[in-house]
Amino acid sequence: MSQPQPDTASRRTAWHEGLERLRASATTEPGRLRIIGAVLAALLVVFGAVTAWQVTERADAADAVVGHSQPLSADAADIYRSLADADTTAAGGFLAGGQEPRAVRERYEKDIALASRLLVKAAANTDASDPAGRQIAKLNEQLPLYTGLVESARVNNRQGLPLGGAYLRYASERMREELLPAARALYETETGRLGSDYGDAKALPWPAFATGVVALGALGWAQRRNYLRTNRVLNHGLLASTAAATVLLLWLVVGHSVARAGMSDSYEHGARSLQVLNQARIAALKARGDESLTLVARGAVLTPDGSDAYEASYRAGMRRLVGDDGASAGTPGEGSLLERARSLADGSAGRDPVAGAIEGVREWQQRHRDARASDDSGYYERALPKVIGEKGSTGESFDRVDTGLRRALTHEQGEFRRAADDGRGALAGLAVGAVVLALLGAAGAVLGIGRRLSEYR
Repeated sequence: MSQPQPDTASRRTAWHEGLERLRASATTEPGRLRIIGAVLAALLVVFGAVTAWQVTERADAADAVVGHSQPLSADAADIYRSLADADTTAAGGFLAGGQEPRAVRERYEKDIALASRLLVKAAANTDASDPAGRQIAKLNEQLPLYTGLVESARVNNRQGLPLGGAYLRYASERMREELLPAARALYETETGRLGSDYGDAKALPWPAFATGVVALGALGWAQRRNYLRTNRVLNHGLLASTAAATVLLLWLVVGHSVARAGMSDSYEHGARSLQVLNQARIAALKARGDESLTLVARGAVLTPDGSDAYEASYRAGMRRLVGDDGASAGTPGEGSLLERARSLADGSAGRDPVAGAIEGVREWQQRHRDARASDDSGYYERALPKVIGEKGSTGESFDRVDTGLRRALTHEQGEFRRAADDGRGALAGLAVGAVVLALLGAAGAVLGIGRRLSEYR
């Protein structure tokens, strides 16, 4: 039994009949007023909905900057720093001989524990399939291998066996070729995510601006039309609707401008400064590790041109930090990490610690030259205390540099949070306010048009 077919002709007729009625109503003034009222109300509702949607997106992105991507970027930097410091500390402890100082041992263990804890935290906030997740998995795989090699180096060193130095060099190679590149890739991934969230938070809400301007333009046209036909200057409903739309558009422009300024400030004088300071601290740690390994390797690792590889790496690190390798002392180079950090810092509270770090690097370079002169002359026992001694050593200078950079990081972190919170606060309540004002505006438009319609009854 065949199914009855829908009456396509009747449906088409009903559709056309509706269109004809609409055309007919548009030929009369009451019909035109009803259409104008409906269009105005719809425009205002769309304006409110688009504004609420776009403001919510930007507020969520600003929340992600403060509560997710920036903390993850900072954690990734701390993972890198902890691993680099652990490698540096292990080398320094090895140089101290079989009886490794307790403070050195505790510092190494604290670095490894912090890196492990932050890796667990990062893994909990990262999808294992994305690039960051893969780097975290690699770090978790390689870290136990590294610590095992360090323990083997310590055991041999306590027994006075030269094999300990080979174990330590191999451990350091694994750190520099496997762990630190993975940690750097993790940091770059999280920093890229931070930049993306910043872009989303600061993006201009062009659709909301456009719908607001169109709504105000339509309201202005409707009021002018009403004046030309009735010679009445004011329509209270349309005037209230225009006021609501104007307030919402101004709130959107001012609120987003303040939020954008706050987020830009938090980036320029917070997140960006933190990135440079983290790079400087990592460069200082790596230079310190190179300095220690120069004495551990005793010329066993060479560059292709026959120079000591660790000493060459140390000099490269110094050039990154202050723009020269210590051959001449002066102001830091314009493109050096410490000079960039000083130029980005806010106020004396931000600049003074960086200035102290610069002085510490200069002192470190001078003491390093003295230590190298002793070692190159064959006086290893004289060079050793100049590197790891408690007083007047390069280690003391390095601690001064690291302390200054740590203070600067703490200050800049506070500046970042203050500016970012100001930016987020500028959007508070705007999404809800957009919906309320849009509904009030739509109601005003309907009432204003209804007032005119009542004159035809």
